[in-house]
Amino acid sequence: MRILVTGGAGFIGSNLARLLAAQHEIIVVDDFSSAHWTNLVDFHGDVLTLDLSADLAPLRRLEPCAAIFHQASITDTTITDQQRMMFNNLEGFRNVLDLARDWNSIVVFAGSASVYGQVPAPMKESTAPWPMNAYAYSKLAMERLADHYRQKLKNPIVGLRYFNVYGPGEDHKGKFASMIHQLAKQIRSGKRPRIFTAGQQRRDFVYIDDVVQANLKALNSTRSGIFNVGSGASYTFNQVVAELNRALKTDLQPDYFTNPYTFTQDWTEADLTESRRCLSYDPQFNLTRGIEAYLSTGRLGVSN
Repeated sequence: MRILVTGGAGFIGSNLARLLAAQHEIIVVDDFSSAHWTNLVDFHGDVLTLDLSADLAPLRRLEPCAAIFHQASITDTTITDQQRMMFNNLEGFRNVLDLARDWNSIVVFAGSASVYGQVPAPMKESTAPWPMNAYAYSKLAMERLADHYRQKLKNPIVGLRYFNVYGPGEDHKGKFASMIHQLAKQIRSGKRPRIFTAGQQRRDFVYIDDVVQANLKALNSTRSGIFNVGSGASYTFNQVVAELNRALKTDLQPDYFTNPYTFTQDWTEADLTESRRCLSYDPQFNLTRGIEAYLSTGRLGVSN
């Protein structure tokens, strides 16, 4: 199968592209504005460098792809330039959907649990969204655009609402890498891990292998829809610090500070009922196992 992976030099996209390349012809597209070339060193497929929101001419010269995994996005949630955020995320996705219409492609795209905002956990897809910043709204607008296009495409469009993803290949994201990676990096340098007072905020941390599994399951979906992708459990930042200390064989206590942001979520947890029923998604990694798997790659808390 010929498959296009947008954002293929990024964290999730590169993990997905490398795995798919073992059995399929994979074409990676990335503008390299926030991704990193090191994620593709062991990827041997074609790599196109272009901005999806601006110029699709090089893609239109390709032979059609049967599937498109759309992972490309601005993921900096602190950006206040709403025009930049919306144009990049929404218009880039619109171009991808137009391409899918012409190619008759299956589309699997990266959504975000940020659309839920402060709704009570566990979060269900049927819950009314409550985006709290431009990034979250752009992801909600993408879902609504996908719904508009469903009648135009012959094959399914599946959106995956990612919760807090962590794993190898994220270190290039700096302060936007997962808290697991950032706290591990602080601990490795001998610093006390910094978390918001009093460390009781809860997150559904999902390991990258489970996210890749969800994408592969979505590729075989016979229906369109929006589905949660998480571990199905939530953990406090205090628990994360304790698990990292255990894995790294350290004993550094948290350095608490006041949360400076007004748009953070206090508790995220994925309800996986629909993901299990419709996609047969079955996460394999709880926090302990995920951190152990991450550590075994040699990349936990380690930068390029």
